[in-house]
Amino acid sequence: MDEENPFVVRKALPHGVPDGVPDGAIFFLTVCGKDRDQPILTNGEISTLLINAVRHYHDQQTWYCHLFLVMPDHVHGLFSFPPESEMKQLVTNWKSFTGRRGGFRWQSDFFDHRLRSDESFDEKASYIRMNPVRAGLVKEPDAWPHVWEAD
Repeated sequence: MDEENPFVVRKALPHGVPDGVPDGAIFFLTVCGKDRDQPILTNGEISTLLINAVRHYHDQQTWYCHLFLVMPDHVHGLFSFPPESEMKQLVTNWKSFTGRRGGFRWQSDFFDHRLRSDESFDEKASYIRMNPVRAGLVKEPDAWPHVWEAD
């Protein structure tokens, strides 16, 4: 149910990796803050928390983050997941930790899309990097401070 409108029932997204998907497949993820009109995620402390938590999961090999960008009310990333892990559970755990530590709420679900080619990776990475430019927050993507890329 939607907390704002109890008559709206939202369909749960599956977030499962279909059979036959090769190990190391890359997923484009979007996670939105609960209050889409509140630009709290780019607050310096919260942005740092989000990036540090993504980096920690990456360093612990909980997931592999290729690119992660924080926008004022949502985040985008390109991630791969170990074969034995469940994407939904990992993202849920990350959201729970960051929300509690940052004192904010995430929307109840997230969007994921499996990339199917190197061309798709380049397109999605460009889309992510250009997001703050399209939103009028910076003139060049390199000027956006709320981004992290793995080496």
